[in-house]
Amino acid sequence: MRKAFLTLISLLVLCAFSLVAIDQWISFRYRNDIYNDVQLIPERRVGIVLGTSKYIGKTLNWFYQHRIDSALKLYDAEKVSVLLLSGDNAHRSYNEPWTMKRDFMRAGVPDENIVLDYAGFRTLDSIVRANKIFEANDLVVITQRFHCERALFLAEHNNIDAICFAAPMPGGLSGWKIRGREVLARFNAVVDVYLLNKQPKFLGPPHPIEPDAAPVLAHAKAESSSAVNTISSASATSSSAASTVNEAASSAATTVTEAN
Repeated sequence: MRKAFLTLISLLVLCAFSLVAIDQWISFRYRNDIYNDVQLIPERRVGIVLGTSKYIGKTLNWFYQHRIDSALKLYDAEKVSVLLLSGDNAHRSYNEPWTMKRDFMRAGVPDENIVLDYAGFRTLDSIVRANKIFEANDLVVITQRFHCERALFLAEHNNIDAICFAAPMPGGLSGWKIRGREVLARFNAVVDVYLLNKQPKFLGPPHPIEPDAAPVLAHAKAESSSAVNTISSASATSSSAASTVNEAASSAATTVTEAN
């Protein structure tokens, strides 16, 4: 009996050690691919916002709100030009992508710069579908830092070039609860990748994000500036030509006067 008890304790300790080791390894591995400063993050065309519920009961979920606010910061700074909103659409009254879309459109993001993925049931589904369905090969993932680390792990093992912009963590006890659950979620992710070769629940034919649907805003600004410069140059040329004509006319008038 004592031997069995010691064996059980040893197994529990080993499991606990494995959970902590996996958790810390993932955090360490992707620490340099996560950004907190909008000015420092490189430009990527597509920013994928990982969904969660907007409300918990009747209370605003600050995990959700911080993700929306962070995505808007990137969009307004012209770091991304398309927002891919990926989340659960389990039933008619619960639709994470559509809820996010409404909030982004209220904030001024045009419809043509928003793409919805209704089958982002898990982080793995969201990341893999972004590549296989929407053909986004380089992404900015937008979520909290702990979630970023797992998303980047899944992206790397599916040959997807991704970086992450970390939304702020809510304060209070809820943040600690979610972080505790993340330890188990990371263990599941490792099992999915290395043992089960888990794939998204739904795939299907590709629906690539149109390359011309939402050009990078900085490029549009540059083209606009170039057009203004061209117009200014043409105006200056026209002014110079008009001046030359006036001088010629004045010279001709003087000659006629002298001839008379």
